[in-house]
Amino acid sequence: MNATIEEKLSALIHTMGYEFVGYEFAQQNRRSIFRIYIDRSNGVSHRDCSEVSYQVSAMFDVEDPIQGQYTLEVSSPGLNRPLFQLAQYERQVGQRVKVRLFAPIAGQKNFVGVLKRVEDENIYLKLDAGNEVILPFSEVEKGNVIADVSF
Repeated sequence: MNATIEEKLSALIHTMGYEFVGYEFAQQNRRSIFRIYIDRSNGVSHRDCSEVSYQVSAMFDVEDPIQGQYTLEVSSPGLNRPLFQLAQYERQVGQRVKVRLFAPIAGQKNFVGVLKRVEDENIYLKLDAGNEVILPFSEVEKGNVIADVSF
């Protein structure tokens, strides 16, 4: 998907009163899934997802940004909120996160720890073992918050 379509998608979702959190394009078996995450301060309902899906489908019918068949899904970010932008990492400082890199750093691609800070396009994690690691945001393939579900 090109940046122009992403900007149009973000603008459409914003005008509907939602935050465009991000999107994923995934292959599951022989199906392609285009999943959009939306949010707002008082949460997202099933009806909200349906309304956004309807509008995005109409836009995609005109723009045709994805080649081939796919399933469009619209979802809330949920407890294990995905992180797509550096600003989203900044808002999660102090939270436990999981980060997967495109290529290994010191032989490791997956990191889990407390997000200590974001600085100069880098993510600083304090790992469970106690040491701190610096991950360049440009190398991040996927990241998400690890929800604390203890009550």
